[in-house]
Amino acid sequence: MTQIVEIPLWLFVLILLFAAVTALSHFLLPSVRWFFRRRLERAVKKLNTRLTRPIEPFKLARRYDMIQRLIYDPEVTRAIVNHAERHDVPENVAFEKARRYAREIVPSFSALAYFGFAIRIARWMGNTFYDVRTGPQNDERLAKLSPDATVIFIMNHRSNMDYVLVTYLAARASALSYAVGEWARVWPLTRLIKSMGAYFIRRKARGALYRRVLARYVQMATEGGVTQAVFPEGGLSLNGRLMPPKMGLLSYILEGFDPNEGRDVMFVPVAINYDRVLEDRVLIAANERGDRKFGGKVSVVFKFVVHRTWQRFRGKKFQFGTAAVTFGEPVSLRDYTTTPDAESLATDLMTRIEDVMPVVVVPLLARALLAGDLPCDDTNLQAVLDAQLSASAVKTSIVPPSELIAVANHALVQLAEREIVELKDGAWSILPNNRPVLTFYASSIAHYYKGEDGA
Repeated sequence: MTQIVEIPLWLFVLILLFAAVTALSHFLLPSVRWFFRRRLERAVKKLNTRLTRPIEPFKLARRYDMIQRLIYDPEVTRAIVNHAERHDVPENVAFEKARRYAREIVPSFSALAYFGFAIRIARWMGNTFYDVRTGPQNDERLAKLSPDATVIFIMNHRSNMDYVLVTYLAARASALSYAVGEWARVWPLTRLIKSMGAYFIRRKARGALYRRVLARYVQMATEGGVTQAVFPEGGLSLNGRLMPPKMGLLSYILEGFDPNEGRDVMFVPVAINYDRVLEDRVLIAANERGDRKFGGKVSVVFKFVVHRTWQRFRGKKFQFGTAAVTFGEPVSLRDYTTTPDAESLATDLMTRIEDVMPVVVVPLLARALLAGDLPCDDTNLQAVLDAQLSASAVKTSIVPPSELIAVANHALVQLAEREIVELKDGAWSILPNNRPVLTFYASSIAHYYKGEDGA
């Protein structure tokens, strides 16, 4: 036992390395994880006192535990067996496929990342790029929400800035969980987005096994009270109008809803509109081609953000006009006389979004310009804008009358800088080949003028 054993130095170092890793994984790391877990729990408890809707335990569960719970769910297990039989593969192969889907979908929410980083970045970006305005009844409508219900924000999709704006505006209420598509599955966005509580979906996936895993995750999150944000259009609007809704996520929510047991589900219609959509020309080009192959490049976006940030640091305040968000009257799923089907629910919610669509100044100017040249003097400009507002069924004019002319003149200067309009002979007119751009913006409020436009 006391004999000396000689071994090569490299082997001795290797043994020490394995011993250190073993000690780290079995003794030190669990203690460190426990220490930080306790601190996180205390921080979340303190944070929940400031939120109108505290973060639910479901959202704070460990990702590994959620994956296990999902793949061993009875409905997912049946889907695994059916997949194995249908495709003539062993059940363990189908099980591993379901596990991959679950790992892809389930987020790893971090309250520190969300409230310590994401909210601040969202607030900074929103106020840097836009004059952010909200509907006059937003706070009142949020206050009506039952504290025991699961809240789902149903939103139109105008720009990728939608995520930023609604995250920022809902920060006082709770942490939102988004469904995001394949665009976000790139490094380093994947880990960051998952830490914000978002879950990935394959919009073109048609496999029964994948749909069942996704459906059960959405239903578990809904049953667990997770506040969610859903874009029923499934993608960005290419023409400025609301796109036909897709039923996927709504059908999963309805499928898992029991009016006699568990939580109620309350839908909050959210309408978003902009004086400038950053991706407008990309979306218009895709609409003209008839596809959704967006030509935007990450490098171009990065340069754009860096340039605007540098301008901000140099004290040059530059905004793209108004970004407006209005909340509609909340809809309780339990208050429906009978549980609706997904199509009728989606149609109802999209109509409610239309009803509270905020009217910002560029769509008004776009309508006037498309009808003919627009006078540049303030008196006539005021008369044109007043006519646009008074002759319509507008319910949410977001710019106060006292600011309308100043905001309109600023918007016209920006449109001129973008070479969309020009000032000539005392009137604003559209430059050649730019009618599609103004049509894109005018379309966002076209539903208010259906009778007047002959529609």
